[in-house]
Amino acid sequence: MANISEKLNNAFNAQIKEELESAYLYLGMAVWFEERTLDNLADWFKMQAEEEFEHAMKFKSHIVERGGSVHYLALAEQKQDWTNIMEILEASYTHEKYITEKITELHNIAKEIKEYSSNYLIQWFMKEQVEEEDNISGLIDKYKGYKNDFNFDHHVTRVE
Repeated sequence: MANISEKLNNAFNAQIKEELESAYLYLGMAVWFEERTLDNLADWFKMQAEEEFEHAMKFKSHIVERGGSVHYLALAEQKQDWTNIMEILEASYTHEKYITEKITELHNIAKEIKEYSSNYLIQWFMKEQVEEEDNISGLIDKYKGYKNDFNFDHHVTRVE
C-alpha cells in the first residue's frame, strides 16, 4: 500500500531525473577540466557529480520507503563543449539555482496536497541547495581574483 500520493511520487521521479542530469552535467564539466590538466577543478566537479547521484538515490529511497513506485525517466544529453572556466562556473551557478526552483516546487506540491511525511526530505534538500549555491558562488568569487587558470586550479579545494 502506497503512503505517498501519485502526484508527489511522480514529482519525485521527475526530480530523480533532474539529479541524474545534474550528475551528467558535472561529469561533462569534469572531463573538460581533465582534458586541460586542471585536475583540482576536475576533481571538484567529479565530486559534485557523485553528490548529485547520491541525491537521486535519496529520492529513490524515500519513494520506496513510502510504498511508491520508482520510474527512471530518460536523461537528456548535457552540454560538454565549454569555452572557458568562467562559463562553466556561471553555468553551474545557474544550474544550482534551477535545481533550487525544482526543490521549491516539490515543497509547494507537498504543502498543497498536505503530504507532510515528505517534509523532512524536502527540507534537507532546501538546506542542501543553499550550500550548493554558496559553494559555487564562492568558487566564482575566488576565480575572479586569478589571472592564470593553472594558478587558480592549484587553489581549488572541495568544501563539504
